[in-house]
Amino acid sequence: MHRPGPRARLHQLIPHSFRARITMTVVALVAGILLAVSAIVINRLDAYFEEQEEGALSARALEVGSIVAVVAAPASAAEPVIQAGNTLSAAVAERISSDSFLGFLANAVAKADVTIEIGGATQTAEGDVIVTAAPGGTTTAPLTAPPEARESRETLRAIATFGPVRSPLALPWGVRVTLANPYTTRVYTLATVTTLLAVTALGALLAALVMGALIAGRFTRPLRRLSEATRRFGGGDLANRVPAAEIGAAYTEVTDLARQFNLMASRLEESVGLVRRDRDRSREFLADVSHELRTPIAALRMNTELLQGQAGEEATTRREFLESSRVQLERLDWLAQNLLELSKLESGLLALDLRPDDLRTTVESAVEQADASARRRGVDLAMDLPESPLRVRHDPQRIGQVVGNLVGNALKFTPRGGRVRVTLRPHRDGAQLEVADTGVGIDAAELPHIFERFYRGSSANEARSSGSGLGLAIVKSIVDMHAGRINVESRVGQGSTFRVVLVRDPRGVAAPAASPSIPPAEASVASGLDDVANSS
Repeated sequence: MHRPGPRARLHQLIPHSFRARITMTVVALVAGILLAVSAIVINRLDAYFEEQEEGALSARALEVGSIVAVVAAPASAAEPVIQAGNTLSAAVAERISSDSFLGFLANAVAKADVTIEIGGATQTAEGDVIVTAAPGGTTTAPLTAPPEARESRETLRAIATFGPVRSPLALPWGVRVTLANPYTTRVYTLATVTTLLAVTALGALLAALVMGALIAGRFTRPLRRLSEATRRFGGGDLANRVPAAEIGAAYTEVTDLARQFNLMASRLEESVGLVRRDRDRSREFLADVSHELRTPIAALRMNTELLQGQAGEEATTRREFLESSRVQLERLDWLAQNLLELSKLESGLLALDLRPDDLRTTVESAVEQADASARRRGVDLAMDLPESPLRVRHDPQRIGQVVGNLVGNALKFTPRGGRVRVTLRPHRDGAQLEVADTGVGIDAAELPHIFERFYRGSSANEARSSGSGLGLAIVKSIVDMHAGRINVESRVGQGSTFRVVLVRDPRGVAAPAASPSIPPAEASVASGLDDVANSS
C-alpha cells in the first residue's frame, strides 16, 4: 500500500477551511508576537537581575573589606600592619586568618567564596588604589553554608579595594577583597518571571484562539451563507436569495458580494422565467395555430371528398362546395397574413417609416375605408377630428392599420342601428385616438386578455368567437413600437372605448415593454405560413 510522503502528510495536517485558516493565522500571529516579546523581556530581565546581583556583590565586597580593615588595624601605633619590605605583621596575619573569622566573612557577610589580600597600598593620580599583597597576606575562605530557599550559586565575581590606610609610624596599607560564586536568587526570580510569562502567553493564546474563531466565524458565516445559497441555486431553487440581515453591515466587500449575487440570481431567474414563458407560449402558439388551421383544412378535405363522390356530379352542389372551399382558402390566407404581420412586428424585423405628418389624414383615410362596411352592417360611423393640423411623427401605414383594426372590431361587435365614433384630439404627450362603439361590450374578466394572440373571448358571443383573434395583438404591437400606450373601457351591453396615446416623437422615448417576441417555434410556423400566403 502506498504511503503518503512527508509533504503529503504535512499537507493533510494543514487546515483547509477558510475559517480554520483565519483562526490559525490569528493564533500564529499572536504566538509569534508573544514569543518575540517574551524573549526580549526575559533577556532584558536577565541582564537587569545580573546587574543588580553584581551591584549587591560589590557592596558586600566593600563591607568585607571594611571589616578586614577594622580587624587588621593595630591596637596601638607601636604595632604597624605593614612593616619595612612589605612584611605583614604576625599579629595581623593571625587575626585575619582565623577560621572563625573567615567563616563568618564567607558564610554570613559575603555569602560567596572570599579571597583577602592585605599589603602595601599606593594611590594613583586618577584615584585608583593599588594593593600589593604582602607575603602571607593572602587568605581565602570558601563558602560552606548551605543555600537558603530560592538561592543558587552564580558564576559572578566582584573586587573591592579598601585603603590606603596611613599612620605616622607605619607604611600605608590596604585591603583588596575578591568575592566569587555567590548565592543569589536571580535564577529563581528569572524562572518565576519566565513561568509567569508562559502562563500569560498560554492564556493569551487561548484568548486569541477564541477571538480568532469568533472573528473568523463572523467573517466566514456570510460566505458560508452565500455558498449554501449558490448550492441551492445550482440545484434549481431560483428563488433563493441571501437576506441582507444574515450578512450584516460589518464587511462592505461581503455585503457587496451578497448584493451582486442577489442581483445576478434575480436576473437569472427572470431570464429563466422568460425562457419558460416563451416555451409555454410556443406550445400555446402551436396549439392555437393547429386549432385555427384544423377547421379550414377539415372543411377543405370534406368538400374534396364530397366532390369526388356523387355530390360532384350535380352542378348546384358542386358550386356550393367550391364556394365553401374558396371561403376556407380565404380564411387560411387571412390567417397566414395576420400571423406573418404579427411575427414581423414582435420580432423587430419590421422597421417603422416614421414621418412628421398630419395625423388627421391617416385617421381619416382609415375610417373612410371602413365606411362601406359600416353602411353594409347598418352602423353609424362618424369622425371627430381637430380643425388644426395635428403633427405627430408616425408610420402612416401602421397607424392606419391600428385605426382600421379598431374600427373593424367596433363594427363587428356593434349591432345594426348602433354607432361607432372615432375621435382624434391633442394630448399632452402628443395625440389621443379614441374609438368608441355602442356594441355588446366586453366582460370585465376578459379585458386583461383581449390583446393576447388568438383570444376571442367567450364562445357565447358569436361575433367575438369568430375571426382570427390576432387583430388586437397586432394593434398592441404597433402602438408599442410607436412608444405609445393603449387601454380599453367596456361594459357588457353598453359598448367599448379604446384609447390610444401616441407621443410626438417615438425616437426620443424608450418604448414600453412590448409583447414578448415570437419564440423560435412560432417563427418556424410563421415562416411556413409565408409560403402559404405567397401561393394563395
